Amino acid sequence: MTDPAQAQLDAYNARDIDAFMACYTPDVRIEDGEGTLIADGAAAVRERYMTIFTDYPQLHCQLRSRIRVGNYVLDEEHITGRGDQPLHVVAIYHIHDGLINHVRLVR
Repeated sequence: MTDPAQAQLDAYNARDIDAFMACYTPDVRIEDGEGTLIADGAAAVRERYMTIFTDYPQLHCQLRSRIRVGNYVLDEEHITGRGDQPLHVVAIYHIHDGLINHVRLVR
């Protein structure tokens, strides 16, 4: 079985929207650290990340650490190529039936 957290990271760095979306459920929800909805459903996620991949051709995410707890994967990420300063993000992925169905991005 493919690890969806790693597969989506690889696709993110390749800016491969189809491979990226293959890691998510149709009803995926992405929220910020406060729980505010960023994207609701695969169509919204696709639109958001297609724009990001297009607008930031130097985009790269370096995985600093990964913790797995049950159905959760917590990634500490260092993102460059998206503005003047690197972003420090903790992404919390919930895995359901082998795909990511919820993401919380803390920064």
